[in-house]
Amino acid sequence: MSKSVSHLNDEGSYDYIIIGAGSAGCVLAHRLGEDPNNKILVLEAGGSDRSISVSMPAALSIPMNSKRFNWGMYTEPEPGLDGRVMNLPRGKGLGGSSSVNGMCYVRGNPMDYELWEALGAKGWNWANVLPYFQKAENVQSAGPLRGTSGPLGIKRGPEKNPLYQAFVKAGKQAGYAVSSNMNEYQHEGMGPMEMSVKDGKRCSASVAYLRPALKRGNIRVITHAKVNKVIFDGMKVVGVAFLKGSKPSVAYANKETILSAGSIMSPIILKRSGIGPSKELVSHNIPLIYHNNNVGENLKDHLEVYLQQECLKPVSLYKSMSLFGKGIIGAQWLLTKTGLGATNHFETGGHIRSRKGIVYPDIQYHFLPLAISYDGKSLAKGHGFQVHVGTKRSKSRGWVKLRDNSVHELPKVQFNYMTHEDDWLEMRACIKLTREIFKQDAFNQYRGVEIAPGDASNTDEDLDQFIKEKVESAYHPCGTCKMGEALDAVVDSECKVLGVTGLRVIDASIMPQATAGDINAPTIMLAERAADLIKGTSLPASINATLLTARDWKTHQRSSSIEKDYSEEREVLHKYLLKNNTV
Repeated sequence: MSKSVSHLNDEGSYDYIIIGAGSAGCVLAHRLGEDPNNKILVLEAGGSDRSISVSMPAALSIPMNSKRFNWGMYTEPEPGLDGRVMNLPRGKGLGGSSSVNGMCYVRGNPMDYELWEALGAKGWNWANVLPYFQKAENVQSAGPLRGTSGPLGIKRGPEKNPLYQAFVKAGKQAGYAVSSNMNEYQHEGMGPMEMSVKDGKRCSASVAYLRPALKRGNIRVITHAKVNKVIFDGMKVVGVAFLKGSKPSVAYANKETILSAGSIMSPIILKRSGIGPSKELVSHNIPLIYHNNNVGENLKDHLEVYLQQECLKPVSLYKSMSLFGKGIIGAQWLLTKTGLGATNHFETGGHIRSRKGIVYPDIQYHFLPLAISYDGKSLAKGHGFQVHVGTKRSKSRGWVKLRDNSVHELPKVQFNYMTHEDDWLEMRACIKLTREIFKQDAFNQYRGVEIAPGDASNTDEDLDQFIKEKVESAYHPCGTCKMGEALDAVVDSECKVLGVTGLRVIDASIMPQATAGDINAPTIMLAERAADLIKGTSLPASINATLLTARDWKTHQRSSSIEKDYSEEREVLHKYLLKNNTV
């Protein structure tokens, strides 16, 4: 296509165009913009992220339910959940989902990245990605594997509520390891959680990366810019067609265009651009540029259920849920950026294995000293506590497809949740193992009746029905533009889109496998390393990248000691992960 289209608003030429100002896009703008000679355009479909509800950590459910900050997506009816239509919040605006998420900062297990490499993402092993986690981080009370001078503010919660430590102690009593920090050497076990919060405020990718980058003067951001497609000259991407408000516009890229619109919208923009399954594109009258059946496939997510328990002592956060209580919290936060408003309240958690024969954790816990739904819409009638618990490497796979070829239409999304039989084994294990933890002595003084699923739900049939009715997304979609060297890939190990030139995808959509934890930290790491790949450089591999697991993992589901070091056996481990991975 020619670089001049007379009826379109021409927004000029840039070295790099970044589509999406979410977690990855903000990182890329910051890092590529470090070279003052680079002129960068960032296109974002939403608007400004400046809002008290975004900035205040405890108010996380407000932006998540706001039309201003959430795309308002829903899944197609899910066949594994009796046709349930699931809520699918996706961030809209500067910072993307990092401006609406729960702020939990979890790197994942080091073996996640060994699995990435085993699946074909060459170079994305733990030793190579660890320096990029460190590069991103500005951690309080940092250990030897942490970063202290990066843009992203990370801290632990104060853990003043006694229920936080009761959960960790109960896990230990049940036979699980205790980790002093799940983002240090030992991921497996119970312990404190970290959050992307700095000076009492949410530290989104926009706050950490984009705002400082804009001060340099070589980055332009256009908000309310809905990208339709990338523009080709032959097989090379040379620009982007988008709506600036309602006005059709174009911009051109001299070096590269980078698609960072997230796991749902990145494959859709590829498809509207003519890259994807030929049959689907033809059905929507989209000219085919490059046939790839994998675009929009391999969709993965984390599911979780809430196990809720009555609390016999008035120590939970329930007393703060009245209008008066919320007013006090809000006033303290507005004046001092401290108190209960300055935390996401997920201050302890854990990672365990669902059964013997699992080499590293596939279950995650987020503990909360309150019985309430994640979106804040359903509060138990009285004092309570709960865990959000779910599996991390589900075998179910879904897809993202075009609804039509219009830039105004949201896509069709189906995760096919719980359609693999192993998912049922693992989700039942989540409930059964949690009940065992809650029955430990550490909770004796607090534990009342079980609110959910309820003491009457005991058979597998009961639990399955509870799961079908109550399981929720943890809002971690990934995998729809899979990175690798195999036939099921969409991008190569340098994030370049296969079959064309001048185009990369850099966001959670390229993850070969979901990580064992919340995925915002891995997404930021991914963009940090990809920025260096674009520059043609890389940080040296870490010499401290050990891989720990329980010595008896083959024969025992739990262990109080996580000590085996796989760092000298990576080739053997890769073969094991590839043979036994849950893809």
